[in-house]
Amino acid sequence: MENEIVSQELSIEKKIESEILVIRGQQVMIDRDLAELYGVETKRLNEQVRRNIERFPEEFCFQLNKDEFEHWRSQFATSNSDKMGLRRPPYAFTEQGVAMLSAVLKSEQAILVSIQIMKVFVAMRHFLQRNSALFQRLDFIEKRQITTEVRQIESEKRIDELFDKMDRCKIEDKQGIFFQGQIFDAYAKFESFIQSAEKEIVLIDNYVDLSVLERLSKKQKDVKVTIYTDPKTKLSEQDIWKFNEQYPQLTLKHSTKVHDRFLIIDNSTLYHIGASLKDLGKKCFAFEVLDSVWIKEILKNL
Repeated sequence: MENEIVSQELSIEKKIESEILVIRGQQVMIDRDLAELYGVETKRLNEQVRRNIERFPEEFCFQLNKDEFEHWRSQFATSNSDKMGLRRPPYAFTEQGVAMLSAVLKSEQAILVSIQIMKVFVAMRHFLQRNSALFQRLDFIEKRQITTEVRQIESEKRIDELFDKMDRCKIEDKQGIFFQGQIFDAYAKFESFIQSAEKEIVLIDNYVDLSVLERLSKKQKDVKVTIYTDPKTKLSEQDIWKFNEQYPQLTLKHSTKVHDRFLIIDNSTLYHIGASLKDLGKKCFAFEVLDSVWIKEILKNL
């Protein structure tokens, strides 16, 4: 059952990736594609937008102009004749517009699907940011192909060449800054660190609460977690017990010897974090990867 759920989620994410377009320099999704994912008619989706138009400024939602409409239809000339029959230009929704749609549609499916869509938006945006310099050098590959068609044409020679060069460059996240308000981006980034662990996660953070356990629940199965935190932490033995009932195995330890926050993945990657995991995105903070030789020294001095 768990494998089936994971498979369904991956299938939805692939569908979302294929339907994200770049129009007017922004990542967007078209109204009828969103309506299909939400399980509603396109007409009803647009009616809800019109009824709540004050919530959808142009940076959230806009109607394609004539040139954009014709270009969009031409992309689906052979794959979707239904789109070719449209007479009126559809509406495009940005990431913020997608988030607002879940509020006005007021359905559990809309909320769950919107979360998945925003995760894909963030993942694709980070992909572009990390590799922007490489994309400039590989000017024979259009950025739009990377953001909307990489899944469909990855077997083509140009895409193979792109990823070969990316592998040789070994582009990795070594440091980064998140600004106030980038809460979703910050949580998504640190969940990716947590999910990368294969054996063990060690978190050193004096201000751990239940929201941090929620982040740690995204870990892979059988990955052990050890938290070092201040004795005055708000976590109780019952909180740890309940977590372990569903996501074993977490161990809580106390220490007053460390001021900064550290995340250690598989005893090989050491992240220095400028904010407690419970406060990610609330204020500007940075993270960086430190030399792994310090892992042993940090653990020895807890």
